[in-house]
Amino acid sequence: MPNGAARARYFCAMIVVTGAAGFIGSRLLVELQERGYADLVAVDDFSHPEKAGNLDGVKLTARVERSEFPAWIDANEHFIQFIFHLGARTDTTEFDKAIFDELNVRSSQEVWERCAKYAIPLVYASSAATYGDGALGYGDTDDTLSYKLKPLNPYGESKNDFDKWALKQEAKPYFWAGLKFFNVYGPHEGHKGRMASVVYHAFNQITASGRMKLFRSHRPDYTDGGQLRDFVYVKDLCDVCIFLMEHRKNSGIYNLGSGTARTFLDLARGVFTAMGKPEHIEFIDTPIDIRDKYQYFTEAPMEKLRSIGYAKRFHTLEEGIDDYVKGFLLKG
Repeated sequence: MPNGAARARYFCAMIVVTGAAGFIGSRLLVELQERGYADLVAVDDFSHPEKAGNLDGVKLTARVERSEFPAWIDANEHFIQFIFHLGARTDTTEFDKAIFDELNVRSSQEVWERCAKYAIPLVYASSAATYGDGALGYGDTDDTLSYKLKPLNPYGESKNDFDKWALKQEAKPYFWAGLKFFNVYGPHEGHKGRMASVVYHAFNQITASGRMKLFRSHRPDYTDGGQLRDFVYVKDLCDVCIFLMEHRKNSGIYNLGSGTARTFLDLARGVFTAMGKPEHIEFIDTPIDIRDKYQYFTEAPMEKLRSIGYAKRFHTLEEGIDDYVKGFLLKG
């Protein structure tokens, strides 16, 4: 029988999720609970009522305010089995670098340093926004690429800054993984407003008007609606997170997309089909404030994740949209 600190770890194994009331964090807590995990701890700024419903039905051991989290780790480190650090400022249209430095870099460093000190395994959210316009590719096998990337906005810069900082640290958690999320869609994103997925906005536009508006291409090598993104269903993302928690080997930075780029036309048509509505698509100019920073192609090479044993098939775009629309959006 273990004793002392080891006994505490044996009898209480809390799984902590930051950004817990947000889109991905709340969905991960649902998936963990559905798989039988208990002692779930939610960390967030809980003052936003528009996100409160995301945690309905999740049985939590504790709720911890974001500002109190570092001290809470110090006080409870014996009881923590794993931390998913998903909390971040994710607005790609925000250009105040100081906001991202505080919420995405310094706060993440505080979590990392404690995980290293207390031997707590860690998965944290990076982003495909670190790849910028994709001129250097989307490879995750060469860590030196992080030092050459040029993100297109302060959000992407903050995520890349933390990746670079993590790679340079001598003191590391005994297992850690940074996940470069590509274009995630799925349940619990309604509070995100303009930053919610195109699937979510398509559903609402079609519901209201029977039509879907897509951005017109402003490049001659792409047709209108032919811009390509790697869309990944949030359930697949949660599957990978839970795999890494159970695997706890092969630390590093990993892409997390579907591995297959699809067009916005494909996405729009998938939503019309899932809703049982006739297709009616229109094109509008990309807003000036994001036009010069707009990505026309993203695709996640997934060989690195596959090489460590993740074998589950990802949803196709049509499968993910169908599950999301019929299983969640149409049910309100």
